[in-house]
Amino acid sequence: MGTWHVYLLECADGTLYTGVTTDLKRRARQHNGELKGGAKYTSVRRPVVMVWSESQVDRSSACKREYAIKQLSRKDKLKLFASQ
Repeated sequence: MGTWHVYLLECADGTLYTGVTTDLKRRARQHNGELKGGAKYTSVRRPVVMVWSESQVDRSSACKREYAIKQLSRKDKLKLFASQ
């Protein structure tokens, strides 16, 4: 399978959503309702904008990084994409 990515979305209400995928463009379209399969959390907070992503070698690494990012404070998550 292809490269895995961890990503952060900024929702219309200003909240942040963290996820993993192998296709960033497709996943953004799903979260915005253009394609079937977006998260319930983002479905009521559209539109969403992908503000940060990071490549990982496999799904396991991506999920571990996703978990680590979800443990960060909002301030630290904002620092991630401010530095990119």
